Amino acid sequence: MVYAVVRAGGRQEKVEVGTIITLDRVRAAEGESIKLPAVLVVDGDNVTTAADALSKITVTAEVMNDLRGPKIVIQKYKNKTGYKKRQGHRQDLTRVKVTGIK
Repeated sequence: MVYAVVRAGGRQEKVEVGTIITLDRVRAAEGESIKLPAVLVVDGDNVTTAADALSKITVTAEVMNDLRGPKIVIQKYKNKTGYKKRQGHRQDLTRVKVTGIK
């Protein structure tokens, strides 16, 4: 069993070959391959955490599609002053499929 923990969009994700993950928007075309930096790699009983060993390991992923996250509503209100503010946000995301850990 081989899996890796990769740094992706300010977070860390545990991935195996074939795993589909959602990241913050990546500037890559659909079908294009990207590399994700590994933080930890587990290959059976071998656990690799050393920076020089991890620099030789590449985790590749294929961009599936771009999408947008759910809408969140931000509301601010102050009592007795008449101040209220409403704002919405939808995060830009990219869905990728891990194709290899080498």
